[in-house]
Amino acid sequence: MTEKLLARASGNDIVKPGEIVFIEPDVILSHDNTAAIARIFEQLPQGRVKVPDRLAITLDHAAPPPTASHAQNHARVREFVRAQGIMHFFEVGRGICHQVLCEEGIVGPGMTLLGADSHSTHYGWLGAFSAGIGRSEVAALWATGQLWLRVPETMRITLSGRLNPGVTTKDLTIHLIGDLSADGATYMAVEFAGDGVAGLSPDSRAVLTNMMAEMGAKNACMAPDAVTWRWLEKTLGRTRPDNHEDRLATFRQRALCADPGANYASQYQIALDEIEPMISCPHSVDNTQALSEIEATEVDVGFIGTCTNGRLEDIAAAAEIARGRRLSKRLIVIPASSMVLRDAAEAGYIADLIDAGATIGTPGCGPCMGVHSGVLAPGEVCISSANRNFRGRMGEPGAEIYLANPAVVAASCIAGRLIHPAELTG
Repeated sequence: MTEKLLARASGNDIVKPGEIVFIEPDVILSHDNTAAIARIFEQLPQGRVKVPDRLAITLDHAAPPPTASHAQNHARVREFVRAQGIMHFFEVGRGICHQVLCEEGIVGPGMTLLGADSHSTHYGWLGAFSAGIGRSEVAALWATGQLWLRVPETMRITLSGRLNPGVTTKDLTIHLIGDLSADGATYMAVEFAGDGVAGLSPDSRAVLTNMMAEMGAKNACMAPDAVTWRWLEKTLGRTRPDNHEDRLATFRQRALCADPGANYASQYQIALDEIEPMISCPHSVDNTQALSEIEATEVDVGFIGTCTNGRLEDIAAAAEIARGRRLSKRLIVIPASSMVLRDAAEAGYIADLIDAGATIGTPGCGPCMGVHSGVLAPGEVCISSANRNFRGRMGEPGAEIYLANPAVVAASCIAGRLIHPAELTG
């Protein structure tokens, strides 16, 4: 599937792993780092962005700005957007770039995106090619509209069956990364397939492709199916009420899938009903344990959010656990977008969480990047639904971060220790 997407983007009939190709991505992503990229861009002779309607920029990492320097950075980004005529710009509060670009229909099946964010693998759940690149590469893309890539080999992961209650694709990704290591898919395309994919919700699919960045993947993807099209039709009907049918028609025309009998560098079979709740322990995502093995671990604070697990399904799972109970430890909940926040509020999930004692933050990255909205104190133990737990990730090298699915996070903040939600709900 990835070879087909890169062949189209490079204007070739076919491409093969190991080839170097020049591609023209449909979307070029940046966020709060746009100002830093602009400083590199200004050193180039072009002066103007070649294709401004391909740029998509969000203010999400330090939003609202926690310091004067962050506010100044945002002001520089807004100035760049005005000067270059950038159409796809999303202000503070709209949410995390990866969630917002999917909701807005900026990216969809058959498209290509290159972004100045390591979790740009995210968009593969829609059937797109998407990969993270460096700031200087983004500046070059602004100037020329092109960038070279090496075509990656593909790892195929075939999913069968269904996840058990209380088990999510966050547990599946932690299981995979624990088995294959944080370097297990370095510069590979990870393609998810099998009848198990059909039973996964849109929110849970995005976790798979997003978290493959933690296994070293260049990109991750799955073919669009009926679930994908239903989500797109419903969501674009809200964000693009005047032209969502045209956008859907474009996506349907561009959608691609792997050929039967395609060759893969490696293949793995995963029975979903064999996956149990998993934890990534400090200070590496591939330092994994089954939840059942470390349930006595005490926690100080919980965090539910990020581009990995800040969607409606995640907040709903936490609210179900919290409803009618009181937290014994702090819990910070930050929706991935303003759409998620609105939906969660209308469904009563936000009220349930507030009644339990949780704090609700502005849609965005929150404490994931370690500069605001819940950074940790020395010695604190955090149970988080985020994607990374290396030392200092949430701002304090002396803190410890455990990664888990959102229901486990909520349950642990009620119990004060790592706990299976079923121990509370029966």
